Parts: sequence; structure tokens; C-alpha cells
Amino acid sequence: MFTFISILVLVWSLAMGAWWLVNRYFRNIDLGKVRTRLQGSTVKVVKTPAKKLDLIAKEDVKTGKVALQLLQKLEMQDRLQTMLEQAGLKWSVARLVHACLGCFLIAFGVAWVFLPPQLSHVAFLPALCFMFLPIFHVSRKRTSRIAKFEEQFPESLEFVARSMRAGHGFSVSIEMIHREFQEPLAGEFRRTFEEHNLGMPLELALEKLGHRVPLLDVQFFVSAVMLQKRTGGNLAEILDKLAYIIRERFKLRGRIKAISAHGRMTGMALSSIPIGVAVLTFWTNPDYVRFFVNDEMGNIMMVAAVALQMLGYFFIQKIVDIEV
Repeated sequence: MFTFISILVLVWSLAMGAWWLVNRYFRNIDLGKVRTRLQGSTVKVVKTPAKKLDLIAKEDVKTGKVALQLLQKLEMQDRLQTMLEQAGLKWSVARLVHACLGCFLIAFGVAWVFLPPQLSHVAFLPALCFMFLPIFHVSRKRTSRIAKFEEQFPESLEFVARSMRAGHGFSVSIEMIHREFQEPLAGEFRRTFEEHNLGMPLELALEKLGHRVPLLDVQFFVSAVMLQKRTGGNLAEILDKLAYIIRERFKLRGRIKAISAHGRMTGMALSSIPIGVAVLTFWTNPDYVRFFVNDEMGNIMMVAAVALQMLGYFFIQKIVDIEV
């Protein structure tokens, strides 16, 4: 069984490496020209017409076709694509799925080798945990990018308000943001301006901005702009007040975070102590711990302890997580 798993991991790694090399170095090679040079022929190679390019890049459905079909049946492809887009990563959904599969196979092979023989039948458990590492990485990048956008957003609203008071139009003020601010805010507003500049209605471009950046403040901004276009009013003053409200929310959030720091540290300590005690006990007295592995009642106790530990950590996080 171990030999089969090792061969499977090795073949999969070689196939992915060969596919990466071909797409990296040999995709744009003119095979007709290479064949002519190798044969020593002087016949002039007729160039084929260039491939028609689409205005909007589409995902390569040939790569990871089986994975994409499975995700479509599970209705997860759009969610993963939205997550990648919000994280600012130029990955395809198929690449993310292949990364998860690779982490699973590698973790399964390592666990099969290093775990004791009596625990080899549960080697899939750490493999399942490592399988979600790419998704966890994408989620961390998404959270970090949205937090950075939220930090820059109030200043960008004040910038738009000052630009409109100086005589610029709203769309011109949005176009100026990507020259004055850093990523990710600059890239998102530049995309909104380009979509509007290419003919998309401003309301739809702003709605797509709110979909890409799932923040309540962005929804307020989109609603304010659309309401002002329908009913009229001083948009610059509205944006100034919105920026002031966002800054006050930041202050309140900082105070709540400081007050709840003790509860969060308590939750981390209470969750880490059982794990540390289990590792030290397994290291110093493994015979004492084998009861939880070899005995049926020990297995039930271990599963119940892990479940209760996770449930306690979840309740502590819910207590100290106060939304503002």
C-alpha cells in the first residue's frame, strides 16, 4: 500500500512538473520553424494567422476540466473564483484545486511513513487538514487585502469630495484615485473607472465594486452615489460625512479590541494547554497515551475531548467577537 501511494505521489509530481515546464517555456514556440531548421530545408514557412484574442480574458477550461465540472455540480466554482478575485491572486480555480490535491497526497505520504504502524489507518486525517492549506492561504490574503482597503477607504472618500469641490466630475475623481493611492484601493477603483469608461453604466460598475469588496462601508458609498444620481444633492458633503463615520467606527473598534484582549488571550491559553499536555505526555510516557489509540473506550474519549475543546473555543470566540 505504501509503495502504491509513493508511486502515485511521484507520478503526480512529475506530471505537474512537466505540465508547468511545457506551459512555461514551450507554449509560444513555432513548431513549424523548428522542424524546418532541424531538417535543413530552405522552404519558407508560411505563418499561420494570429489567434483572435478576446477582449476579456477567459479561464482555460482545458486545464483541470474534471475538477471544474465537479465544482460546477457542487456549485462551488463561482464562490472560489470570487474568493480568488477578492484576494487579488491571479490564480485559476483549477490551480487552487490542484494545489489542494497536491497537499493532500504529500501529507498522506508523509503521515504514512512517519506514523506508527497501528496509526497508519488514520493517515488520511492529517492529510485532510493539510489539504485546506491553499484555501487557508487564499482566505488570509483575502482578509488582509480587504482590511488594507478598509483602512485606505475613508481617505479616498475625502479625496473624491475635494476633487468634486475643485470642479472635477465624479468619474474623473475616481480615475485620479489610482494615481494617488496604493493597492488594493487603487486597483479596484481603476477597474471601476475602466469598466465605466468602456461603456458600462456607472451604477452597474459601482455594484460590481461592492461585490468585489464585501464591506458595509463600500455598500454605503455605492448607495449614496446611486441615490444622489436619482434625487440630486451635495455628494461631496455626503462623502465627507461618510468618511467621518467610518473613522469613528475605527476608533470604537479599537477600543473594543483592547477591552476584549483579555478574553481572546484566555481563549488561546485554554485551547493551547490541552494540546501541549498531550504532546508532552506522548513524548515522555507513550505507553500511557496508547490507551486513547488502542482501546475503543479511549477512542471515544479522545473524540469527545477534541469535540468539546473545539466547541469551547468556538463559544469563547463568539463571546469576545463584537461586531461594530
